[in-house]
Parts: sequence; structure tokens; C-alpha cells
Amino acid sequence: MRVLILGGTRFIGPAVVNRLLARACDVTVLHRGDHELDPAAAVAHIHADRAHLPDVRAEVARLAPEVVLDMAPMTARDAEGAMSLARGVADRVVAVSSVDVYRAYGRLHGSEPGPPEPMPLNEDAPLREKLYPYRDDGRREGLRDYDKIPAERIFMSDPGLPGTVLRLPAVYGERDYQHRLFMETARMDAARPFLLWQQDALHWRWPRAFAENVAEAIALAVTDARAAGTIYNAPADPPLTQLEWLREYGRIAGWHGEVIGVPAELLPPHLKSANNYAQDIVVDDARIRDELGYREVVPVDEGVRRAMAWTRAHPPATLHPRWLDYSLEDAALAAFRGHPPGA
Repeated sequence: MRVLILGGTRFIGPAVVNRLLARACDVTVLHRGDHELDPAAAVAHIHADRAHLPDVRAEVARLAPEVVLDMAPMTARDAEGAMSLARGVADRVVAVSSVDVYRAYGRLHGSEPGPPEPMPLNEDAPLREKLYPYRDDGRREGLRDYDKIPAERIFMSDPGLPGTVLRLPAVYGERDYQHRLFMETARMDAARPFLLWQQDALHWRWPRAFAENVAEAIALAVTDARAAGTIYNAPADPPLTQLEWLREYGRIAGWHGEVIGVPAELLPPHLKSANNYAQDIVVDDARIRDELGYREVVPVDEGVRRAMAWTRAHPPATLHPRWLDYSLEDAALAAFRGHPPGA
């Protein structure tokens, strides 16, 4: 099978490339050239950014990909560009989306009123009613036009070019440029006797998955024609609470400290959030397991160990001084213990 990947050189992309190569796919990666794959990877490259996709349409047409996989459609404009590139060239398109499309995500972030949504969320669960969740957030100006909902609608709108959408959980693993596991890992490696966490978040559940397992799900959607016209929740690890996750992470890290919940008002700013943690996010991934036969290729413990090792070897290039200022956490714990709830 001939596959064209838009993006695919950063976090999850290299694992997707490897899963497709293992299925004997002929892979071409279209990307800006800011990051490159392992030179040993047997893939072709086209260098272009999304604003200039029409400039490479003739080259893409000569490749005649059977499937176009878009790894990072952040906006409706991204989706329109990918569809224009694939239309008349490919048989199908596959797009990577996020569980942030669900209305439960709006409840979590306080952008939509109402009681907590029931869990788990299958693919027919209600979507957010408010689009562009970060448009009013001055701290995220670069995400002003971000929204996967309009992008999904575009990918699924053309009967002549069937689409498949995968809604991803929070992904951890090698090459994670967001360094999602850094804060926990740094504290455990520093042998901190305690790990502070926002009290109301300790029993909150949030879907996670190791990058290579997510890549397997994406590769299945690309190579199995039965995925055409279907939306899938990408599979996630068992839905642990934050407390369960931190304790399990500590066990794997060899850390023997205590996880302590502290009210948000006593925490340093970088450790607290205004999220409504009464709203869990738990996904039902039965559809991709039943229809495409998805199974994990990496056990959870192994995935966590690999992600932890990568995190230790690749700390963030820049760190805010407060992130590792443990005196702030010591003061927060002292304040908490001096002012117990209800005192």
C-alpha cells in the first residue's frame, strides 16, 4: 500500500512510520524539514509546509498514494488543505484528532455549563457546543483557530473521498516534545519525600496511552479498508485515577514517597489548575478493538519505563525557575498541615 503522511516526523509520527513499514507499506512523508526521521527509515520525503501544499500537488499525484494520513490537522484550514491535496489522487484519508472534541472536555475546562457528562465516552457521545476552546485564552494566542471538530467534519464530508478519524487520548512516550512526564520524574529522581497534587484532582480520571500503541491503532486505520467512513476512539490504558497513576509511576520509578493532595489555593501557580475535576474523561475504545482487531503491542509497564527513560535523557531545553523550586512546595505543605480543611 502506498501511504502519504502529512507531518509524521516528531512525537508519534516516527512510530507510525515504523508500524506502516512493518506492514510493507510504501511510505512518503510530507513535512517542513524542521525535523527528520532516522536516516535508516526506508521512506521518501517531500518538503513543504501546509501553506504551500498546492505547489507539490503534481508530485503527490505522481506518487498516487492510496491513503493520505494527516498526523496534525489543527484547524479547519489544515483539513481543507489536506482534502484538496488528496482529492482525485487518493482512495481514502485518515486524520488524527483528539478526545478534546467531546462535550465532557468543555465541562472539564469550564467553557460549557452543565453537570458532568456520564462516562465512558463512545464515539457517539455529544461533542462540545462551543467551538475554538482557546480563542479567548490570551496565553494561547497561537491556538486561536485550533479546533478538531470543524476539521473532523471536513474529513468526513466527501463521499467520494472516504475519511477515517482517530480521537487520541493524552499520549506519552519517546520524543514527547511537550515533556508531559517531566515534573513527576524530576521530583521522584530528586528523592523528594512527597509529591504534591491538587486535592480535587487526585480522583480524576484521564485517558493516557503509550505512543507506540497509538501508532499501532493509526496504522490499522490506514491499512484496513474497513475503517473507511468511521470515527474511532484510539485505545487508552486502563482508566486510573491521578492518585493511582502517580503511585504506579512512582513504583516503576523506584520512588517510595507519598502523594499528598493539597487545596488549589495553597499550591504554587505552576501546580494548580482551574479545571472542573468532577468531570472525568474516560473513553470507550471497543469499536477499534472489535472492528479492526486492535491489540496493544507494548505492555503498559514497558511503555511507562521507556517514556520515563526518554524523559530522563531529554529534559526540557528551557525551564521556568519555579518548576524545580522545591521550597515553594515545602511552604505549601507546611501551610496545608498548619491549616487543615475545616479549621
